[in-house]
Formats: sequence, C-alpha cells, structure tokens
Amino acid sequence: MQLEEFPIELNKISGAVPAWQGTVNAEQWRSACAGVHKAGGRLIALWGSDERERGGGYAVYAALSVNSGLVCLRLDVEEERPAFPDISDLFPSANRMQRAMHDMLGLHPSGAADHRKWLRHGTWAGNQYPLRRDFAPAGHFALEDDNYPFITVMGEGVHEIPVGPVHAGIIEPGHFRFQIVGEKILRLEERLGYTHKGIEKLFENVTRGEAAKLAGRISGDSTVAYAWAYAMALEGVCQVTPPARALWLRVLLLERERIMNHLGDLGALGNDAGFAFGLAQFSRLKEDVLRANGALFGHRYLMDVVMPGGVAHDLDASTKTRLTDEIQQLQDEVTVLKNIYDDHAGMQDRFLTTGRVTPELAARLALTGFAGRASGQAWDLRAQFPCAPYDQLEVRMATHRNGDVAARVTVRFEEIFESLRLCRMLLEQLPEGPILTDMLAVPDSAFGVGWVEGWRGEILIALTTDKDNRLRRVHAHDPSWQNWPALEYAVIGNIVPDFPLINKSFNLSYSGHDL
Repeated sequence: MQLEEFPIELNKISGAVPAWQGTVNAEQWRSACAGVHKAGGRLIALWGSDERERGGGYAVYAALSVNSGLVCLRLDVEEERPAFPDISDLFPSANRMQRAMHDMLGLHPSGAADHRKWLRHGTWAGNQYPLRRDFAPAGHFALEDDNYPFITVMGEGVHEIPVGPVHAGIIEPGHFRFQIVGEKILRLEERLGYTHKGIEKLFENVTRGEAAKLAGRISGDSTVAYAWAYAMALEGVCQVTPPARALWLRVLLLERERIMNHLGDLGALGNDAGFAFGLAQFSRLKEDVLRANGALFGHRYLMDVVMPGGVAHDLDASTKTRLTDEIQQLQDEVTVLKNIYDDHAGMQDRFLTTGRVTPELAARLALTGFAGRASGQAWDLRAQFPCAPYDQLEVRMATHRNGDVAARVTVRFEEIFESLRLCRMLLEQLPEGPILTDMLAVPDSAFGVGWVEGWRGEILIALTTDKDNRLRRVHAHDPSWQNWPALEYAVIGNIVPDFPLINKSFNLSYSGHDL
C-alpha cells in the first residue's frame, strides 16, 4: 500500500527510519488497516494511551508496515465509550495486543471474538487499569481468582498435559497446555504474562536518561536493540543526529548481540537433540564473546553502551585488532561446527520436518525475524529500510522456505556468518570522529518512533513527550508478540518430546512480551 492511498493526511515523523503518522476516526481506522492487509502489509504494534489529563479521552495507536516504511495511526477514543474497532480478523497478532490493551487501559475492541484477559492474573482488580494516569503503582490489591478459560479438545483418547508456568530450568515462567492423543499434539494453548513487571508504567516516572537504562533492560538478550530503538525515537523528537562513528559502533554492537544469541541457541538446540558436544562447544564460543564484551565495552550483555546521542565506549587500535582476531576465530570454528551439525544423522533426523510453519501460514501470522525468514518471509529491516550505516553495508538476507527446525538452524548459521562479515567491514571502514553528541531539550507533545531489527526480529519503541523535558508514554514492542502464536501452530502433529526442540528453535522472549 502506498502512502497516497491512505484515507487521511500523513505527516513525516523525524528520525532515522521512514515513518509517518496520522489521526483517523473509527471508520478510517478499520478501512486503513484493511487496505494495508489487502496490500500485503503487516501490523507491527498496537497500544493505547490515557489522554484525559490533556482534555481528551484515550488514544489507540497502530504501527503498520507498508511499502514506503512505517505508518503510525492514532484513533481518539471517548472516555465515556472506551471502545475501538477490532482488527484481529485482519491481523491475528492483534488478538493478544488488544486483550492486553484492555487489561492495562480498559479499552474494548468492538466486534472481537476473544475478550479473555491476557496480562492480568488476578494481581490487580478487574476495574483497575495500570496504564491509566490515575492508577497508583504502589497500591495493594487483594488477589482475585484467576479462572482463565482455557480451550480444550474433546474426544476419545484425548488427554491434556499442563506444563508450567514454573519450569525446571532457569527460563522465565510461561504456561503451556497440550491436548494430545498418545504422544501426538492436537493443540497447544499458551498463557503468558507471568513476568509482567510494569515496565511501561515505570517509564511514566523516570527522566529520559533513566528511561534509556530501563529500555536496555526490557529483555536482557536484546539490550542493544531496545536501547537503540529508544535512542532512535528520542533523537527523532529532539532532531539530533549522532556522530557517524557512533552509528557504526551501534551496528557493531547489534551484530555482536545477534552472534552471541545465535551461538547460545545453536548449542541448546544440539543439547535438545541429544548432542551435548554441540552445547559444550557453542557455550564456550558464546562465553568468549561475552567476556570480550565485558572487557572492551564494560558489560557482558552490552548494557548502557548505546545511549541517546551516541555510544558510551570507543575502540582503539588494539581493541580493533582483538575483535578482528575474534571474528576470524569464530568464522573458523563455527564453520567446523556447522559441518558437524549438517552431517550428524541423529540431529538431522530430529530437525528435519519438525515444527514446520509453512510460508503461507507464516505470512498469515506475520511471522517475523529469523523464524519468519526460515519460512519464506523475506523481511529484514537491515535490508528493506536500512538506517545509517546499514545503507552502506548491503546486508545479505538469509531466507529458506522449509520452515522447520532445520531451516531455523540453517538461518541461524547463515546469520552468524553474515554478522561476522558485517563486523569485519565495520572495523575496516569505521570512520573517525566523536562518539557522542549533546541531546537537546525534549519538545512537548511530540511523537517519536524507533524501529530496529534485533536478533529475534523487529523491535519498536514509540514515545510521546510531556512538558518540562519529560516523557509521557513509552511503548515497547517485541517481535515475540507476533511469533508466540506461531509456536502453537508449529507443534501441531508433532510429538510431545519434540516440543522443547521446537520451542528453542524460536527462543521467544517472555520479558519482552510481559510489559
């Protein structure tokens, strides 16, 4: 869908990514979303805001991907009738986002088929909404009965297996209910929200500098992506461009984050397939990267390195040499391990055809990130809408069509090699100059957006500003919102013992989802 086809006037949003915004009425909200869906566009994020202090009611926002970039629609909703048109029939991922919006703001999706709660586990009363401005975060509420209406499958020989929410490992809590016959999975229903920490509420009461630290801690394995998305949004509203050297260093950090996560998951996938050697070797390589991060950038997981206006750490000649040597070592060792994985009959037997998401289903569910690319979805912000300096690097996107665990493993290997290539180019071509510029005051009532391709998929942060150089609303969106529902489909027809393998092949975020 082209910008000129929208039923409303759109205004350009200042920033590093091509983005526009516009205000719609309820009819235009529905027609614009339908037009984007018909043209093959996607829903990126959906969220709401309390505007009563400013003389309004509430606002509902949708971030939509179109041919030209990102379009952010705003629908104003009356306080007396806090409802908006349902779009979950167009974009399935909207289902849980709409339910979360009701839990947090009390806004109702009119016409929706699913009105179950999503993030509220009886921790606060049903008539209390944490993202309303008059909600007291320090308040205490009596625990309510949860009574979540799970959907069950009936029939001869059907059994139910509940897993979680507390798991035997160190992973965060999530509840999975399997409906099975024998060992074959007929249906899986997930329930998340157990790690809800009130992150978006915390953003209301912090300075913009504190918000930068908070953004980098939304999901610990994606700290660079979230920190950059926040910085991008804030730099846009302040109309500040970081120095070129800082932008190149941000890409270096983001690609290192991608490498270390793929390394860790490839080891875990080997372990889930009964190949402990793979776990040992990839864990060793990931640990080497983490130790280098700590020594060179001050934090193993690169927290507080990306900041509004630039970055906090620079590279000298000796550091560049160490990183160049590391790149070559990783290239050599990962190549050997890939050959071992590809030639290991037992692992390939577990990987091939397991947990398949067809390209058609992936398109319907808007599967994103490396998981989407493994199911034929040729979508990568680094290639489609490259911000500086990605626009000078010509990212080679890794895509496959099989959509099974084997395809997701292959994409991970290929993305490691591509990230190593990019890191080598970054070190060779790193421009000279400063790494930080001063940030200007935040204007009142401005809207900014940051859109970054993290290792798991596209991360979005949208913010609105307030008076006195403060932020009013910060919304963070993780690609796991789109990808968790796809996992429910990926397991159908597989056996229960393959669920850990399928789940790990996606490795979705709990923290990034439970805001």
